[in-house]
Amino acid sequence: MTFVYRIGYPNETARPLSCHMPKNRQRSAQGKGFQRMLDICRIAPFFSEWDETLIWSCLQGCMGYAIADDEENPSAAQIVVGDFCFYAGTPDGGLIAKAAAPIITPKDEKWNPFIEAVWGDRVEKTCRYAMKKQPDAFDTERLTQYAESLGKEYELKMFDEGIYGLVALENWSKDFCSQFIDYSDYYKRGLGVAAIYQGKPVSGASSYTVYHGGIEIEIDTKSEFRGKGLATACGARLILECLSRGLYPSWDAHDLRSVALAEKLGYQMDRPYTVYIKK
Repeated sequence: MTFVYRIGYPNETARPLSCHMPKNRQRSAQGKGFQRMLDICRIAPFFSEWDETLIWSCLQGCMGYAIADDEENPSAAQIVVGDFCFYAGTPDGGLIAKAAAPIITPKDEKWNPFIEAVWGDRVEKTCRYAMKKQPDAFDTERLTQYAESLGKEYELKMFDEGIYGLVALENWSKDFCSQFIDYSDYYKRGLGVAAIYQGKPVSGASSYTVYHGGIEIEIDTKSEFRGKGLATACGARLILECLSRGLYPSWDAHDLRSVALAEKLGYQMDRPYTVYIKK
């Protein structure tokens, strides 16, 4: 038996399981027979000293949900936010079998043999790259130059309801807003920049997730428009917008190309870490 922990803390008004869970995740969670929602503070210590904003999103009650191995005395848990599930505590094969997102991320190496034993060749072991969180590392003059570097055929625009609706429809861009319930939710909590070409977004940078005091950046460009500096311009503009609002624009790189772009914009790599991606 597994137990779903609600988003929030004991002194807050209880919220439904679906509060900040995207609709596809709501249906998935409800369809798996999850028993009840519990106070998330019971599993928060497992994730201490893990410098990962998606985890903060859940622990702070902003997005996501958690699943634990026991109701009263949990020894392990997974936090599920978007396409990621994060495991901490004492490795538990039964909990690993219930990985609720496609990218499985263990807190440390002791989880690895359990993940490999349970999932075998149904997952691919690979690396992602954590970037340092340094609020004072950005050169705003350089970022401004990047943001203003595009040709006249492109226009950088902040996300509005029209752009939100367009990016939500295409595979390359849907994760710009996939973790928000709807545009109203995105308008209140999200933030994004799009490069517009002939009236349509062809590149963008947006808040994949939010946490108290910051966002996690999602950045991508439509395949036929890559190599034109669009992602650099969008990323620079979004970072500047975050800094002007007192938000930290966190970046986690899925490959070395993403690392290179992040470093160009002022980030420094912290470390590689292991993830398992469901096939």
